[in-house]
Amino acid sequence: MSTPSTPRPSGSAPKSAAPRPTQVKRPATAGSRPAPGQRPAAGQQRPAGAPRPSAPRPTGQQRPAGSQERLVRPAPKAKVRKARLLVSKVEPFSVLKIAFLLSVAFGVITVVAAVGIWAVLDLSGTFDAFNQLMRDAIGAEDSFDLRDSMSLGQVASYATILAVVNVVVISVVAMLGSVLYNIASSLVGGAGVTLTDD
Repeated sequence: MSTPSTPRPSGSAPKSAAPRPTQVKRPATAGSRPAPGQRPAAGQQRPAGAPRPSAPRPTGQQRPAGSQERLVRPAPKAKVRKARLLVSKVEPFSVLKIAFLLSVAFGVITVVAAVGIWAVLDLSGTFDAFNQLMRDAIGAEDSFDLRDSMSLGQVASYATILAVVNVVVISVVAMLGSVLYNIASSLVGGAGVTLTDD
């Protein structure tokens, strides 16, 4: 026969058969990490991979002026480089071109200067004074005038002919000079030139 079960009182919670075990805290060992924000205890070493806690910097503090002066170093002074070269050969055709252009410029200056000088002498009355001197000195006739033999057109034409001759002579002489320089440099090594970047 089955025994009748005793009725439980209403409103009462069932009691657990075994009590819950209490959590036991493990003691901190040498290899355990401390909680963030806590310092390790005395005699306890910091783990190798643990970051070092940074101490808070005091605000409003500046570095002393002496440390900044030590950090700033003046830039080193650049050395002047020098290169010694020898002009062993000169191209005659390039010398001819440069000499031709310079002689043409010199010829234009010659023509302009001749015309300008004649105009200045005429405006200042030099021709009239010379004519009067010639009449008084050698008893020339009243019809003697220096402008007849040295007119403006004649002076300009003479200056043009002289400029053309100078162009030819200067160009040829410059080219011959470059050829002679090449011959001389093949014997003695050429003229020395020192170049610097200063």
